[in-house]
Amino acid sequence: MAPVSMRVGQTRVLLADTQPHVRSALRILMNLETGFVIVGEAVEAGDMLAQICFTRPDLVLLDWGLPGLPAIGSIPAVRALVPDLKIIVLSSHMEARYEALAAGADVFISKVDPPDQLLAALRAINLRIKGSLTIP
Repeated sequence: MAPVSMRVGQTRVLLADTQPHVRSALRILMNLETGFVIVGEAVEAGDMLAQICFTRPDLVLLDWGLPGLPAIGSIPAVRALVPDLKIIVLSSHMEARYEALAAGADVFISKVDPPDQLLAALRAINLRIKGSLTIP
């Protein structure tokens, strides 16, 4: 990945998905939104955990089916490294919603949802990161 140009106050995002076309679509979508910068990409859980340590993101967009750890184990592994890291879980399987949220995801978005839903979730998470919204 090319070096990242950052502005003060931008939310640092790590993309963790096995599918190149999904990561590409996420990059395009995030480039439409101000206040975010992609600091890394991962295609499996071990790489994601290493990228979290190296890039120190504020937010991870996490594919629930990311190989390397059982899906339910990926969020606790992330939380062990950075307890307050925000996590948006992405999956094409709606039945994963409950498991992901119970495991500690901040938000669950179906990969078949319209892009506006992901953008709304990104904006809400960004407010939480910036401290403008109290988390219940």
